Amino acid sequence: MNYCVIIPARFKSTRLPGKPLINLAGIPMVIRTYKQCIKACPAEKVYVATDDVRIKEVCELNNIQVVMTSSSCLTGTDRIAECANYIDADVYINVQGDEPLFNPDDLERLISYTEKYPSEILNGYCEINDESLYRSGSIPKVVFRPDGRLLYMSRSPIPSNKEQSFEKAWRQVCAYAFPKQALMDFSRVSEKTNLERIEDIEILRFLELGWEVRMLELSSDSVAVDTPKDVQRVEAILEEGLKVY
Repeated sequence: MNYCVIIPARFKSTRLPGKPLINLAGIPMVIRTYKQCIKACPAEKVYVATDDVRIKEVCELNNIQVVMTSSSCLTGTDRIAECANYIDADVYINVQGDEPLFNPDDLERLISYTEKYPSEILNGYCEINDESLYRSGSIPKVVFRPDGRLLYMSRSPIPSNKEQSFEKAWRQVCAYAFPKQALMDFSRVSEKTNLERIEDIEILRFLELGWEVRMLELSSDSVAVDTPKDVQRVEAILEEGLKVY
């Protein structure tokens, strides 16, 4: 399977401006994410996609392949779709640039499943064991069929019950694999679809367009950085040396 790994990195994050270049124990976040990826696949298959020259320059200083994309991309997935115009592949794997603790074993698993399901969209998930994560509005929760296909994803606490108590739940791990046709369909939409806009979760656009999304269980090691509090959490993990891959 001809694949590539693309790390979208946008400077103008609404919740944390300049996020990809935030130093985490002395290393910019996007560089940490890249270093995790190349533990699982050859460096020549990994790219950073950005619209900001500052990110481009930092990547080039670290010998990372960079694709410059439009500043008008609606989402990171639109940025991946734009990269498909310049990089020839059957499958485009997206590892978010704000995943500095991303487990390389998860990327290896994702790559292996593209062989098994080459024409399907794949997305990672893991079980939630902390009720605060279940209640967090910044973490997308997922519900899926017994065969692993996604039913819905929400920033609200799902699944829920009459007592609205935490019983069992799963969260999205922001790693994806997209067949080229899925990206082309995704990028033809000129504005966010209804549920995508309400939830601010781009994977919902695929559901609204009629695509199936197969959820793949990955580790719970990922920590998405969306807020200053997340930065503190990652730095504490790095300082304690808890992540050794």
